[in-house]
Amino acid sequence: MRNLIIGAALSAISTGVSAQDFSEGSEAKTWNLYAKVPATFEATVVGFLCELTGECAADCGSGRHQLGLKRIVDDVIVQAMKNNQPAFSGAATDLAPNCNQVVQVDGLMIKDEDFPVNNIYLVQTIQPVGGEKAKANQFTRKWAERHPDAAGKGLWFRRDPRINEITSRRISGSGT
Repeated sequence: MRNLIIGAALSAISTGVSAQDFSEGSEAKTWNLYAKVPATFEATVVGFLCELTGECAADCGSGRHQLGLKRIVDDVIVQAMKNNQPAFSGAATDLAPNCNQVVQVDGLMIKDEDFPVNNIYLVQTIQPVGGEKAKANQFTRKWAERHPDAAGKGLWFRRDPRINEITSRRISGSGT
């Protein structure tokens, strides 16, 4: 719920500048997704809570907090909601090593005039200034390193101990 509130707040802050076209030079794959357009731009990797409240976690929360991309060209904060993996994994794991640094990102931006949310982004590649371009696909590998007891086949979230604990409590009726 907190991520939805933060997303709504940032969307409200950053509307009005979304008419810019960031598609030139993008090599992003569209994946045939509705209302997604290729977009590439330079941005500083920032922590959302830090930008909104001034309460800044060390290293942008080390990949445990929602991160954003503050575009260099217009200071608009873009919410990086997904990485390059098909399982709709978050982008924080891929962005965290670049906390407070400028990167060139390439991916897909939501662009639909009937959809009231702007500046939602799906990161496909990240390139630190002077560094190598890398696919944004580290979430499941990093997750597996943190959860070696959850090894197995199938989607990571079906094996995640935190998710399984919460769902088992709700199924058994023992709490929320």
